[in-house]
Amino acid sequence: MKHLIDAFAPAEMAQRVLRVGVAKARLPVADTLILAVLAGAFIGLGAAFATLTTTDPAMGFGPARVLGGLTFSLGLILVVVAGAELFTGNNLVAMAWASREINTRQVARNWILVYIGNFFGSVGTALLIYWSGTWALAENGVALNALQIAAAKCDLGWGEAFVRGVLCNALVCLAVWLCNSARSTTDKILAIIFPITGFVAMGFEHCIANMYFIPLGMLLKGNPELLEGLGLENADLASLTLEGLSANLVPVTLGNIVGGTLLVAGVYWFAYLRPKGE
Repeated sequence: MKHLIDAFAPAEMAQRVLRVGVAKARLPVADTLILAVLAGAFIGLGAAFATLTTTDPAMGFGPARVLGGLTFSLGLILVVVAGAELFTGNNLVAMAWASREINTRQVARNWILVYIGNFFGSVGTALLIYWSGTWALAENGVALNALQIAAAKCDLGWGEAFVRGVLCNALVCLAVWLCNSARSTTDKILAIIFPITGFVAMGFEHCIANMYFIPLGMLLKGNPELLEGLGLENADLASLTLEGLSANLVPVTLGNIVGGTLLVAGVYWFAYLRPKGE
């Protein structure tokens, strides 16, 4: 009975990640895309929740960021428990590639399809949140917070964005890795909360979350009545453009890939899955 309760050991987790990676790489195109759109929407909902909970500055810097990370965890909880395809978590597919269970073309196909689906899910959620008008809560305080978050991301330098992306996806992939030790939904939720809370609180960068944060900021920037009420002008948010979105997503995405594939997938493949004669 005990073996049905105990968490899976790391060597068993590696085998589970390997099998999941093979299954993800072989998933039909339509299934991959629809599950990727869902994942983008889930991450967007987590980002919206985090924006709301960090709006009150009276909480203080540290507590507000921790609370934001805790509520942002909703996104990955929905992805893992409900089932969806998230680009950053799918960087662990590299373990199946390193074991030669799948080829480079299959990995690229999965990552490209999932990235596209995540983009549409995240941007679609940003549109729905904007149309819902919930950004007007706290006397437009939520909108101000959303604008500040988006502008700060677009103002990051290339190097900072890249390194923050590396650190972010190391923690995201560790959260997904830990989920493979779980035997219950509760185990999975608990495995997710601390790594995700940590990356958000420390200000690391997640490319799929930024597909929600920055487009929402751009939508809010396009509302002249809102900007007037907040005492802002377009010049105050000059970086919030399509160019700014691209300038953020490129280094953050590359950093996310490095953090997920090398720092997590690569290390655990070497430890548990590499041929023993090497």
